[in-house]
Amino acid sequence: MPLVQLIPNFLTLTALCAGLTAMRFAMQGQVKLAVGLIILAAVLDGLDGRLARMLSSESEIGAELDSLADFLNFGVAPGFILFYWSLHNNAGLGWIAVLIYAICCALRLARFNVGNKPSSETSEKKFFRGVPSPAGALLAMMPMFFDFMLTDAPQMPAPMVALWTVAVGALMISRMPTWSFKTTTVYAEHARFIMVAFVALAGALLTYPWATLFILCLVYLATLVLAQRQLRKNAAPSTPSAED
Repeated sequence: MPLVQLIPNFLTLTALCAGLTAMRFAMQGQVKLAVGLIILAAVLDGLDGRLARMLSSESEIGAELDSLADFLNFGVAPGFILFYWSLHNNAGLGWIAVLIYAICCALRLARFNVGNKPSSETSEKKFFRGVPSPAGALLAMMPMFFDFMLTDAPQMPAPMVALWTVAVGALMISRMPTWSFKTTTVYAEHARFIMVAFVALAGALLTYPWATLFILCLVYLATLVLAQRQLRKNAAPSTPSAED
């Protein structure tokens, strides 16, 4: 086996180390650094699979390793960070919320692993069923983004954070359609605008990271509504014309 074909697994292991280290920093009170490591893990998770396909190095071990890393990085670690950030203020309720969130993430990944395929070919290409675990992790940490963005505002009460965490877990195991951005295409003449927008987004993340992440979460929530409407529109029978 050429060594280059192990690079996707190296990325997966790096993401796994990032998630574990995020838990360590959360215990030490360095919550912002812990959140940054979860975001790094999400970026690496988006790269390893694509790189494996480019290098023709896809394997069953790599797929299983990726799923295990996803559970820790996006199921265990975010709940752990949320608990040390806010939920410990109401330890009983907070820990129940963390458990529910982690179990929902495990169920989401298990359903994906056994091939949860939507019924129609169009849906299979364009939609997932339920919120993917990396997006779920970012949504779960949304109260943290809001708190870091408004430093003078009072921290969200622990019961509200717990309720939000459970709600995100429910989104992950739901059957609601969510956009599969891997299949998104753009017109070639619009590519330059996409690249400029990417540079602007990167600059915003570096300059105003928490506000940018919070806005991105709001945009993603909006896409859930749009995806639901689009799927209903595709499923609706066409109205026959008067000539028919």
